[in-house]
Amino acid sequence: MKEMPIKKIEASEIFDSRGNPTVKVDVILEDDTIGTSMVPSGASTGAYEAVELRDGDYQIFNGLGVKKAVDNVNKKIAKNLIGENVYNQVLIDEKMIDIDGTENKSKLGANAILGTSLAVARAASNSLKIPLYRYIGGISGNSIPIPMMNILNGGKHSSNNLNIQEFMIVPVGADDFKSSMQMCVEIYQVLKEILKQKGLSISVGDEGGFAPDLESDEEAIKIILDAIDMAGLKKDKDVKIALDVASSEMRDAAKKIQKEGYYFWKTDEYKNKDDMIDYIVKLSEKYPILSIEDGLAEEDWKDWKELTNKIGKKIYLVGDDLFVTNRKRLEKGIENKVANAILIKPNQIGTLTETLETIKIANKNGYKVIVSHRSGETEDTFIADLSVAVNSSYVKMGAPCRSERVAKYNRLLEIEKDI
Repeated sequence: MKEMPIKKIEASEIFDSRGNPTVKVDVILEDDTIGTSMVPSGASTGAYEAVELRDGDYQIFNGLGVKKAVDNVNKKIAKNLIGENVYNQVLIDEKMIDIDGTENKSKLGANAILGTSLAVARAASNSLKIPLYRYIGGISGNSIPIPMMNILNGGKHSSNNLNIQEFMIVPVGADDFKSSMQMCVEIYQVLKEILKQKGLSISVGDEGGFAPDLESDEEAIKIILDAIDMAGLKKDKDVKIALDVASSEMRDAAKKIQKEGYYFWKTDEYKNKDDMIDYIVKLSEKYPILSIEDGLAEEDWKDWKELTNKIGKKIYLVGDDLFVTNRKRLEKGIENKVANAILIKPNQIGTLTETLETIKIANKNGYKVIVSHRSGETEDTFIADLSVAVNSSYVKMGAPCRSERVAKYNRLLEIEKDI
């Protein structure tokens, strides 16, 4: 193996797209090559995600500071990785996992570990003067994913009255990524005009999608279908719908009012588990839906199996909070025949190596892979390269609005020209 020692690792506190602190890591090599990463952060997070270490000092950044994570990089991780060969990603990631010593990376913080892991990969690719997607994926990383573009925001991603967290469009009829972007952007702009004509808000949520108050979640779907028609495209044939229900949030809300099922807190509605399954099934039958993410809560394995049996052959049932990019939870899902797709978010698990292991298991067992951003993002475009490297079928990066989202789409346009 070619040798290129790590000379220096330096972390600092920067800010994400919501104005919250996050971790930036620079890895500097002996040849003075630099690799940089910036760690994203989720608003709707699964209970089984690796721990994002925050300071908890409510006098500073409302307790959301990341000085502890930054210090862990600078004082603990750095001294153990200086001199390591940057091209040995697996060894470096395993070493950080060992230093942390916990199941969920709560000692050093997944944000500290991931920031270092991704910066190491970036430094290695820069040193070799090859694109990041090629470094990670080799000659097999050569396909551009289809975007699942979030154009209406609800749930925890907005302050409106929509319960479903993400209403997405998927340009399944596009010939290439550039065409898919054109389709999505034109629908997004038409949707903006529809909302304006109805006298509704065109302000945007965390992921750049519009966040108006509407009569119901189904009205949101219908307005998007109208926008597809008005953009001159055919719903179902050219463009399908994808939803992120984020139902674990609804389960948590139900527990707060001492009920067992799902509480749609924004509209004061309650559904028991049978109601919830029926609701998801009816949506899939009524509308041209390609996928539904987190239709049920993260611990409802039995109910997930029932839902999978009912509509798993018709649409993608995507596990996000259910699987949290964790190979053990994915293996449990495979064993129990639960869901048929997985959302991949590197910061849910904490290292590039573990992320790639989970993707490998998903592919081997026929689960669709969808690489995803987080609601609190940065201008780092790492996941764009990752999605190509692993040949993911789909990618989630938000609306064609807000520079931290658009940067990733623009990176995929660059890669498409490249390959």
